[in-house]
Amino acid sequence: MKGLASLLPRALCVALLCGGLLGAAQGAQTAAPTKDAASSNAATQSLLAQVRQRVLDAPVVRGRFEQQKTIKGFKQPLRSAGDFVAARGKGIVWHVVQPFESLLIVKPDSLQSRRGDGEVSMQMRAEDEPVLRTVNAMLFAVMAADLAQLTQYFEVTGQVQASGWKLHLVPRDPMLAQWLKDVELQGNQFVQDVKLQEARGDSSHIRILEATAERTLRARDAAQFE
Repeated sequence: MKGLASLLPRALCVALLCGGLLGAAQGAQTAAPTKDAASSNAATQSLLAQVRQRVLDAPVVRGRFEQQKTIKGFKQPLRSAGDFVAARGKGIVWHVVQPFESLLIVKPDSLQSRRGDGEVSMQMRAEDEPVLRTVNAMLFAVMAADLAQLTQYFEVTGQVQASGWKLHLVPRDPMLAQWLKDVELQGNQFVQDVKLQEARGDSSHIRILEATAERTLRARDAAQFE
């Protein structure tokens, strides 16, 4: 569980980004809200519907990222940069190039971290870590651009303007709330900016650059998911 906790913030950042990167899939049906919550739920669903109309529908998206992580108690933030590819139904490859090369691969049934030389530094499978099954279900609901499913895991507020949209997410789930305080997403056709505040005081800021949509995975990228 310790290793999982160390990967979760980064994996969630990646999945939240790809929730907006991979397009506007229709949300699954959810349980009917209580009468007291009906008004709030209707407003949330209206908000997400407007965001869904903006987000570009794409089975594969690739681009670059710049990340700044601030650790509580340290003055200087940690900066990293690299590239990514996200494929609907397959997962995400998050390739850090600077300052040190590494790779994070998120698939429906596993999380894997590799060093720059390709050696696996950490790997977890849902069959070995039962909690990972729940976590990955949440991650891939977001990855699939199933924006309506966000309300199962987060309290969602935000706004849509001519220049783009913004969402503020606060975790509903007690497990998520143990390490995640809130998330701010901003974008238009793709997610462009993510700010994640961890419960212990650390924070991450990710900017997405040069995101482009593609119809199919390139052979080299497909091999990463095998």
